[in-house]
Parts: sequence; C-alpha cells; structure tokens
Amino acid sequence: MLLAEEPMHGYQLMQAIADRSDGRWTPSPGAIYPTLNQLEDEGLVTVTAEAGRKLVTLTDAGREYVEGRRETAVDPFAAFANAGPTADLRGLIDELASATRQVARTGSEEQRTAAAKVLAEARRSLYLLLADAPVVPEPPKTPEA
Repeated sequence: MLLAEEPMHGYQLMQAIADRSDGRWTPSPGAIYPTLNQLEDEGLVTVTAEAGRKLVTLTDAGREYVEGRRETAVDPFAAFANAGPTADLRGLIDELASATRQVARTGSEEQRTAAAKVLAEARRSLYLLLADAPVVPEPPKTPEA
C-alpha cells in the first residue's frame, strides 16, 4: 500500500509505518527486509541500488495486485487513526533503558541488585495490567528495613 504511493527504501518504509501508526507499530529491519525479499521473489516489487541504498518499487504486477484489492483490502493504519492519543510507552522504555545502563555502568553492587528488583517488579506489574488484575505497587523500602 505504501509503495503504491511512491518507491521507498526499507528505512523509509519503517518510518512511514511508524508515522502512520503514531509510533505504535514500528517494524524492525528483521521484519521489513525479508518481506521485501519475498515480494521481490513474487515479482511484485523490484529492488534497485541507488546511492548505496536499495530502492523498492512496485512492478506492474505489484500495482495490479494493489489496485485489485483496493476496494476489499483493510487499511492496516485505520485502527491507529481512531485510537486517540496514548502514553509514549516507547519513549518511556528508552528512558528506562538509559537509566538501567547508567546503573549497570556506574552503580554499586547494592544499587545493581536493587535495580534488578525494580525491573522485575515493573515487568510483573505490566503483565498484571494485561491480566486486568489490580496492580498495587509495594511502598518504597527505607534503608533501615
């Protein structure tokens, strides 16, 4: 669907998907490039080298495929358009990873042990959210405890 609009590089496809889904769906290179290889094997796209990057373009067969399904195909981005604003979980994960790396590099053994407990509790709490179970965080422990 995106390639029907214009030829793109793999990274451009990943970015376009992320943009159209408001960052809720960001495919990895491990998902995009095998898919592009399969589409090329099926004769639906051609991949040409351009300035050291691979440009993906729909073939005539690819355009026919897209056009033939335009009326019945489901827009994969439609659900994201109606979802409304959400918390930036990806940004928060990046911040958490950065803080974790900092503790791992410069923290004492005691701090690394405490960080491991915080991360394990965060993982547990997230799964409880998915299970619709009440999530009651433990109160912070004082140093005397």
